[in-house]
Amino acid sequence: MSTYVYAITAADHPVNLTDVAGVGEPAARLRAVGTKELTAVVSDAPADLRAKRRDLVAHQTVLEGLMTDGAALPMRFGLVGPDDDQVIAVLEQQRDAYLDRLKEVDGCREYNVKVARDEEDLLREIVTESDEIRELNGRTRQNPAAHDDKVALGELVSAEVQTRHERASQELVARLTRHAAGVSIGEPAKAYFLNASFLVRQEDAATFSQSVHEEAEARGDVYTFSVNGPLPPYSFV
Repeated sequence: MSTYVYAITAADHPVNLTDVAGVGEPAARLRAVGTKELTAVVSDAPADLRAKRRDLVAHQTVLEGLMTDGAALPMRFGLVGPDDDQVIAVLEQQRDAYLDRLKEVDGCREYNVKVARDEEDLLREIVTESDEIRELNGRTRQNPAAHDDKVALGELVSAEVQTRHERASQELVARLTRHAAGVSIGEPAKAYFLNASFLVRQEDAATFSQSVHEEAEARGDVYTFSVNGPLPPYSFV
């Protein structure tokens, strides 16, 4: 039977699995497999595993329980290996990398920060500050059939939006990273221009949260900040 993997810990990490249920219906029984230096917390993999709420909660509960007793590398939901022997083989092959990463995340949690800016406010700013865009905008309003001017205006505005988003992202990441042990930049989306995960030491969590609040206050209502955390350090495994 395939093996479902929840997390990797050091071999001396406490692993109390008595009162914790795994994924699946009925819930799979958890077990620990490993080497002299590393342990993987695993269970049998359900044949029809899907991202149901019950299974997502079970996966998260296992991780949170492990992390209360020390560093653990959380695996993404749905990670399945062929069998226990193959999982152990990977622990052996990746021994140094896993041990180094356990040291990096020890005592840390992940905070994901997404930031968006009101589109109309950004466009007003661009038109106000760019003579070229303001002139093209005026020409297209006077002559709606001016196709070339419309294309040029669209390209200029798009480039300026990207430039300003990138600049704001770099500024925010630089300021927030002062209170973090690491950062992982994710892909932006239409709904937000910044998607960044920060690895934060537990003793710095309050300071980090305050710094996010201060950035949001300073930038005003035209910016929307969304913070999710503390989380297991998925982005740093």
